[in-house]
Amino acid sequence: MFEVLLAHIGNKVDITDEQKNQVQSYFILRKLRRKQYLLQEGDVCKSLSFVSKGLLKSYFLDEKGNEHINMFAFEGWWISDFNSFINQEKSVLNIDAIEETEVLTITLENYEKMMLEIPVMDRYFRILYQNSLVTKDYRLIVSNSYTAEEKYLQLAQKNPEMIKRVPHNLIASYLGLAPETVSRIRKKNSLNNP
Repeated sequence: MFEVLLAHIGNKVDITDEQKNQVQSYFILRKLRRKQYLLQEGDVCKSLSFVSKGLLKSYFLDEKGNEHINMFAFEGWWISDFNSFINQEKSVLNIDAIEETEVLTITLENYEKMMLEIPVMDRYFRILYQNSLVTKDYRLIVSNSYTAEEKYLQLAQKNPEMIKRVPHNLIASYLGLAPETVSRIRKKNSLNNP
């Protein structure tokens, strides 16, 4: 149950077996069925979640009820409405399962306690937050300056797992494109790359 989390931590920082055991004590396993919510807009995000198995999407709904996907979280990814989690305010995001999913959740109280009691975890999360900022900056550049085809091809190159596991209509929402545009790009590129 904790193998994926402990491997993820071990890839970023040096952590002892004793610290690994201590880290596990702060988390609770939660299982989600396909389409089950981890978080709904308007609720306060009570936990930070690490995906140990499955796939989630984070999104908001516009006034017409259209989904705008913020991110996908596969095995080895963290997900939450971070503003809601840290500030304990109502969430503006929905998070639900695309596949049967297992997450390890940590409450804000346990998160803060873990950071104090296991200083290497503070470094681990700092590395994650730095990487997240770099990724968000790059995504903003791609979103504002790439053509529809360039957006899709860049995603396919950087995240081939996403292209395989996520339905194309959800990829379209993530890229800010119409589903028909993604279908056309996929068809065109499959003909060029038999």
